[in-house]
Amino acid sequence: MTSVATIARFLNKELQTKKILDVSRNGLQVKSAKSVKKIGFAVDACLDVFLKAKKAKCDLLIVHHGLFWKKYKDVNGIKSNRVQWLKKNKISLYANHLPLDRHRKYGNNIELCNILNIQKPKLFGKYKGVSVGYIGELEKSQAFSSILLKVNRALKIKSFSKDFAKKKIKRIAVVSGGGDFAVEEAIKKKADLFVTGEFGHELFHIAKEKKLSVIAAGHYATEVLGVKALMPLLKDRFGVDVVFLDVQTSL
Repeated sequence: MTSVATIARFLNKELQTKKILDVSRNGLQVKSAKSVKKIGFAVDACLDVFLKAKKAKCDLLIVHHGLFWKKYKDVNGIKSNRVQWLKKNKISLYANHLPLDRHRKYGNNIELCNILNIQKPKLFGKYKGVSVGYIGELEKSQAFSSILLKVNRALKIKSFSKDFAKKKIKRIAVVSGGGDFAVEEAIKKKADLFVTGEFGHELFHIAKEKKLSVIAAGHYATEVLGVKALMPLLKDRFGVDVVFLDVQTSL
């Protein structure tokens, strides 16, 4: 059996966690079980995920959205209740936010680039001084409708979409989750299409007037990719059992 501390150290090094400033307190957030036979992977650290982890007999949970965030006040005691639940049920929790978004091999955004077949993607989408997304070009220009279909099929979702460019798509910018902060950067860098999770009301007319097409495929759906990409890595590296715990929000 492998210790939870060993797995946490490995992930911190692999994902370069300490090199990236984040609002999330990335790393091992709850140390309960000392050794690991089975790891559950999920997007969110919430009770529904915890219950599935217990049923699947997981010793460790690896999530994208953890429990500990900078400047977060636990006014209603939700965080403390979740921590107590994990400790009582002997399940450890590891979280990784922005480093997992931007990672060139296992990240949410590089996985989206792979789905879209974006060529030679470069870092894009600055969030608090750190680029977390990617931008690049397709080998050949494609119709907006065909790209939308590809996203919907790959993520099994019906995306919010607007074909504001009204032309074939060549250059695509990608930021998973709540990535609409990067809309103006996408315009500046002459993207034809912006692919993200959520798209705010206040940005609708900016994108329309600047002829930037948009696909918002859901915060959850665009951020299952990173944790899923880590599953074979840890299974092969440590010989543990792995399971994805799907608790969708449809958001």
